[in-house]
Amino acid sequence: ADRRLTLALDDTAAAWLADKGYDPVYGARPLKRVIQKDLVDPIARKLLAGEIEDGSVIAVSARAEELQIGKVQVH
Repeated sequence: ADRRLTLALDDTAAAWLADKGYDPVYGARPLKRVIQKDLVDPIARKLLAGEIEDGSVIAVSARAEELQIGKVQVH
């Protein structure tokens, strides 16, 4: 379904993903797994729980050891 969602990552979230998704041996290959586990899966759970509505802007920032995912607004 077309949910018209917009993802807004701030600089802390981008830096967190880059740090967690990079490995000196494998390069950026682990990034896909980090994005799935720490970003896509939590957003999917929030969608299923009805916490994020169609047309929402999803704000993502990083605090300590995890990403913070919140809804900013609905278009």
